[in-house]
Amino acid sequence: MTQRTYPSYWLYKDNAGQFRWSYAASNGRVIAVSSESYLRKADCLRGIEIMKGSSSAPVWLPEDLVNAA
Repeated sequence: MTQRTYPSYWLYKDNAGQFRWSYAASNGRVIAVSSESYLRKADCLRGIEIMKGSSSAPVWLPEDLVNAA
């Protein structure tokens, strides 16, 4: 079996038997998780693709945090 490399997504089944994903950074730490579970593996994979495609999305924050350190 191939050893997992980082950064990468991990697709797994939760305790309810539904699909979920997590994303681990280059240091191996999980920094994002799916906020919902999926009945179908294909739907979970689509959720991962949506996340991958959002890399150019702007970051919005409240006005009071614009100049925060």
